[in-house]
Amino acid sequence: MGRGPAPRQGGSITLTHGVDRLAGGRKGDAVHEDSGYVRALDPRVRVVAAVLFAVLVVALADFGALGAALLLALTAMVAARLPLGHTVKQVLTVDTFVLVMVLMLPFTTPGEEVFRLWNLPASREGLTKAAEIALKTNAVMLMMLALVGTLETPVLGRALKHLRLPDGLVHLLLFTVRYIEVLQREYGRLRLAMRARAFRAGSNRHTWRSVGYLVGMLLVKSFERSERILMAMKCRGFDGRLHLLDDMVLGKPDAVFTSLAVPAGAVLVVLELV
Repeated sequence: MGRGPAPRQGGSITLTHGVDRLAGGRKGDAVHEDSGYVRALDPRVRVVAAVLFAVLVVALADFGALGAALLLALTAMVAARLPLGHTVKQVLTVDTFVLVMVLMLPFTTPGEEVFRLWNLPASREGLTKAAEIALKTNAVMLMMLALVGTLETPVLGRALKHLRLPDGLVHLLLFTVRYIEVLQREYGRLRLAMRARAFRAGSNRHTWRSVGYLVGMLLVKSFERSERILMAMKCRGFDGRLHLLDDMVLGKPDAVFTSLAVPAGAVLVVLELV
């Protein structure tokens, strides 16, 4: 029998080559592979710009500034060449969670009454706040999809590592993306075993007890798998750090983007203050 490959020296795993394997090589991590002009930007610039844009938009209250922020987000979406149908579906998914709060605000916020619905007064201040939240949510969501959503998970992990984020946070992101599908397959096998034993869900004690057993078994199997993964990584020299071999370098596209983004942010601030 031939010998296996000799162990690497150095006692560490590089984030450049190892993180692609860690992320599972899954296709579709990015919203769209061809991310247009945004693709030429340094991932660190995209992450920082998205975060700063979100912080700025959350601090805005003027509808003119919020409308301009939404227009900027739509421009970024076009520049990233995001598929319209898929993007709208993702935004609507987020809007579904916000919709309940937006619908309740007019009837729970005190202020000048505008109309009544089933004898419940709706205030002008509540309607204003609801519209403000809707604009903020959609603007931030579109910008995040355009700048960060088009990054593949390994690239995002390298960018966060370059930005000096804690190793634990980077590890959490990469391992979650890699193994959440594994846990989903494990859940599917457990559900198949339950159906093979003629289990039928209902609103009764047996069902709730069976669901409890299912969750418990999934937790146990997840814990056992995590131990096996950790042992396998340690055998390959993992010492708790993901080392970088490549250096992300800022280029001309990043300078052009910054020269446009900074004035755009200044315009939003001016519209808010005026």
